[in-house]
Amino acid sequence: MVTEITPDELTALVSTRNVDLIDVRDPSEWDTGHIEGARLVPLDQLRADPDAALARDTTIVFICAKGVRSMSAAKLAERFGYENVYNLVGGTKEWARSGQRLVVDRAAA
Repeated sequence: MVTEITPDELTALVSTRNVDLIDVRDPSEWDTGHIEGARLVPLDQLRADPDAALARDTTIVFICAKGVRSMSAAKLAERFGYENVYNLVGGTKEWARSGQRLVVDRAAA
């Protein structure tokens, strides 16, 4: 079952265990700011080959702009047998609104 997680809960989760933060947005969205420690795996790429993008031995949190695409990604991972799957409710918009910082890579700035 996919567990929905708030920005505050994600902060607590990251501080207590190894978490793979997967941002499923497009590269142009990623360039506008992403959660520190996340890695970009666009949803189309994830759909094409989930096993190439995901590790089975860790907690996975999916992220997008608002939480809709990341929920699709989380459900896909769940169908492929991944456990400990989370979706960030409200995505990067809620993350920023809650006062958390988004990282913008220097090359993109």
